Amino acid sequence: DISFENVSFYREAKCIYNDISFQIPSKKITTILGPSGAGKTTILQLIAGLIKPTTGQICVDEHRVRPNSSEKSLEEMRKKLGFLFQSGALFNQMSVYDNIAFPIRKNTLLDENIIHTIVLLKLEAVGLAYTIDMMPSELSGGMARRVALARSIALDPDIMMYDEPFTGQDPTSFKKLLKLISTLNYTLGITSILVSHNIEESLSLSDHIIIVGDKSLI
Repeated sequence: DISFENVSFYREAKCIYNDISFQIPSKKITTILGPSGAGKTTILQLIAGLIKPTTGQICVDEHRVRPNSSEKSLEEMRKKLGFLFQSGALFNQMSVYDNIAFPIRKNTLLDENIIHTIVLLKLEAVGLAYTIDMMPSELSGGMARRVALARSIALDPDIMMYDEPFTGQDPTSFKKLLKLISTLNYTLGITSILVSHNIEESLSLSDHIIIVGDKSLI
């Protein structure tokens, strides 16, 4: 499980969160829901240790994110995490294959033949195996988001975090991505955390919803 224990976070002397405590259940889909600018993405950044709490701690399984956590310990924890950011940006100069292979090459010593097999499996998981030799410029916006998702799961994360994954998606791409996130969560047995401002998509997808208010949770 992931838990926040009496967490406060200040940015440049401004209080973003004050003494919040909550749990995110494992192997479920949790949506963090709230208006733009409410600090929803900050929760993802705290879970990932990209920023540290001012007080309190975040427990991510056996790992702890504290005000004094070392970068080395946070890097170890991040190996368990996958991210799909709002932009879902791919490396434009790399093929689809090399985009997905990038984190595998960076974090493992696997043989290229094995990497090729992994890349193909991840593309099959998002329904885009035929794009393996394409360049990002040849993909539609919806396809690019799904390739970015394939890259996010390349290292088999235990936890997937999605920051407004449906932003800018047309209705068809939205439905495909919605179904895909749900399917991946249950077939891979992972914990999924989404940030959203859309009540409809949150209710249709989530097992658990956290509503963000002013410096606190509702």
